[in-house]
Amino acid sequence: MRSPLILACAGSLLLAACSREPAAPAADPAADSSAAAEHTFKPEIDADDLRVLVSTLASDEFEGRAPGSAGEDKTVEYIKAQYERIGLKPGGDNDTYFQTVPMVETTADDTTVLRLDSNGSTRELKFGTEMVLGTRTGQAEVSVKDSELVFVGYGVNAPEQDWNDYAGLDVKGKTVVILVNDPGFHANDESLFDGNRMTYYGRWTYKFEEAARQGAAAALIVHDDEGAAYGWDVVKNSWSGPQFDLRAEDDPEPRIPAQGWITGDVARQLFADSGLELQEMYAAANRRGFKAVPLKAKLSFDLRSTVTEKSSRNVIGYLPGTEAPEETVIYLAHWDHLGKHEGEGDTIYNGAVDNATGVGGIIEIAEKFAAQPPRRSVVFLAVTLEESGLLGSKYYVAQPSFPLEKTVGVINLDAMSVAGRSRDVVVTGKGNSELEDILLTHAGLQQRSLVEEGNPAGGFYFRSDHFNFAKAGVPALYAKGGGDLVEGGSEAGRASSEEYARRYHQPGDEIHDGWRFDGMVEDLDLLHAVGQDLAAGSTWPNWYEGNPFKAARDAQRAGQ
Repeated sequence: MRSPLILACAGSLLLAACSREPAAPAADPAADSSAAAEHTFKPEIDADDLRVLVSTLASDEFEGRAPGSAGEDKTVEYIKAQYERIGLKPGGDNDTYFQTVPMVETTADDTTVLRLDSNGSTRELKFGTEMVLGTRTGQAEVSVKDSELVFVGYGVNAPEQDWNDYAGLDVKGKTVVILVNDPGFHANDESLFDGNRMTYYGRWTYKFEEAARQGAAAALIVHDDEGAAYGWDVVKNSWSGPQFDLRAEDDPEPRIPAQGWITGDVARQLFADSGLELQEMYAAANRRGFKAVPLKAKLSFDLRSTVTEKSSRNVIGYLPGTEAPEETVIYLAHWDHLGKHEGEGDTIYNGAVDNATGVGGIIEIAEKFAAQPPRRSVVFLAVTLEESGLLGSKYYVAQPSFPLEKTVGVINLDAMSVAGRSRDVVVTGKGNSELEDILLTHAGLQQRSLVEEGNPAGGFYFRSDHFNFAKAGVPALYAKGGGDLVEGGSEAGRASSEEYARRYHQPGDEIHDGWRFDGMVEDLDLLHAVGQDLAAGSTWPNWYEGNPFKAARDAQRAGQ
């Protein structure tokens, strides 16, 4: 991805471990293409089938699968061909397999400065080193002049948590200053929200959306390494250069005129100029009953951006249900990766683990379902622009081919483990929905246990495509093989995790002879079994009580 959520996601992908033999040679792309043309696919989930699918999608011929490139054309046509081979019906626009995703490319002028006026003096903050700023409006020029600043704590409005940092506050025309993560995090107060585990309200994306709902002119998040789960360099690099987004009219969420981040040092001086101490404000924001604090400062900027409209494609196929075809179960994976870059040496970001494995996985699951269609329809959704901020799935949720209120659940496959069979299954965001009850049953049949991700404070549940469905109310599951390997245990799992971390979002994310497909087959059998229960049954799993997405699901289902 190109936003701060992107590079930080490496931590969550550690369990999607790569080969324990880093010196093993990559497969020959030409051999991959030849093997794909000659291969006979089996109806069951099969290691050789997976090898062919992943090798083809991650070959140099596909040029790193960048949206808008020749690699996109090859990728979407290949996925379409697999859907046709299996016998899936087209679920895209105009009875095709493709859903066009309009997108906007916005590049902020990095000479932009933020002017802070306080105590009779003006300070100019530089782009990249002291702040980053961008707009999602699609406008080439956005200006704010003499906007009053107000500190709104964590910027959270969560009725089910009895918490509202905007209570009694009018921020129209003002700039809100916000802390990253959830109330309770920086104070180590386990009684607030979900303790150390980040909730939806801790994500920077939510904070900007809420500021827009409140009518703010701009929003600035105060960066700290621990709260964000990544350093300032991630923020700087991710907010520099082209930023992809949906068109404003295609986005169900509100947008603020301008949004960005400031460093901790800038925030410390900003608060000091108002006679406040930053650490004391952290403490105040972590107590119930916190009241927003006006700052003795005003903000001005003239933000210019280059804006270009483009498009990409989701690929959608489905297997009609035999008795309740209007009810759907969705398998989800993103096909895009980082493409081909300029330079010397290996310049193709093949994205073998991330996410040729997931696309190959949903194709294999589709083939298994096709052998005996269930009573409900099963949809196989390969989305674009995940690496640009989950945009393909966001567009689908805004313009669904199948009604969300009739969507039983979503199962996401993203960066699957190729380290071999494991005794555990990592459930990212464990404790969210009743889909986990079904997963637990089938994991037990494989004599495997369910565990949460290694860093629940990082909020990784909100950093892959299923999150857009969750935010809209549809229960969504993100699970994959864990780090306690059958061969080598946790020590081998850690070694694989560390090895893959060096390949993540690098040209080295290629398929290697040392990959183990037996674990992926077991994981796919498990996820197929979960979807089979959903598609063959008549139940409607929901979110657990207290989950922030439950109200949206209850409202969806109220009229059914």
